[in-house]
Amino acid sequence: MYAVKESSTNHANKQGELSKCPVTFTLDRIGGRWKALILYHLIAGPQRYGALKKLIPAITEKMLIQQLKELEADTLVHREVKPVVPPHVTYSLTPAGTELAPVMQAMANWGLKYAAVEVG
Repeated sequence: MYAVKESSTNHANKQGELSKCPVTFTLDRIGGRWKALILYHLIAGPQRYGALKKLIPAITEKMLIQQLKELEADTLVHREVKPVVPPHVTYSLTPAGTELAPVMQAMANWGLKYAAVEVG
């Protein structure tokens, strides 16, 4: 990730929009290419890193790690490390992440409906 100059106009505008618009706030948390997909796969239950990587083969290891860290920082994903050798790390949805399940399912349903229209 990169450092954000907190005195920049862009940063101030973004912070203003995040505080005013709940849709912008939500998209800031789940938007992007991979976050929604990670959350969608975690709806089924806790997953280990390797399982997530297999479920999303196009994502790079670096990007998966970065996105999981961001989702954890946003309190949508919980990371549990079991003290064994080798380390056993499991990712699961937090209560806030679980509340997104109907939203993610609605997005999936919408995509299925309209992707068929574009293809057909």
